[in-house]
Amino acid sequence: MPPPLLFDMSKIDLSQIVIDKKTIEEANPQRFEMDQLDGVIWYDKEKFLILGYKDITEKEFWVKGHIPGRPLMPAVIMIEAAAQLSSVFVKKVYKLPGFIGFMSIDKANFRRPVEPGCRLYLLGNITEFKSRKYVCVVQGIVNGIMVFDTVIAGRDV
Repeated sequence: MPPPLLFDMSKIDLSQIVIDKKTIEEANPQRFEMDQLDGVIWYDKEKFLILGYKDITEKEFWVKGHIPGRPLMPAVIMIEAAAQLSSVFVKKVYKLPGFIGFMSIDKANFRRPVEPGCRLYLLGNITEFKSRKYVCVVQGIVNGIMVFDTVIAGRDV
């Protein structure tokens, strides 16, 4: 059984963009095939909550080979999207300086496939934030269904 959602998405205007692609690129150095975050829709700085998204298209680098005839987003790319969401959050909202490095994954669960044509919503909650290190719970949602959840950590390196 999946955990409860970190917050109620129905109360958020999903058509709004509060952190656009250009601003994401200012925070995150990933480019080309490794750019896995399209926008941030909402965040609550006081509650350490954020909502971003990645639109999954037929042009993703993994479509041709993972899996031919039935393209499925690799789990490691879902984790990368989660890491990019949390990195943007700590850099743009909390002004953490420097390069944010991915440190660890704890408790990753993959529940459903993610395919081209989907919008993958990424719900994040920073549960620990000490000086230059943070821990973030991230849930991936497609069509209202949790497709993965994980706990990741990062830091200013």
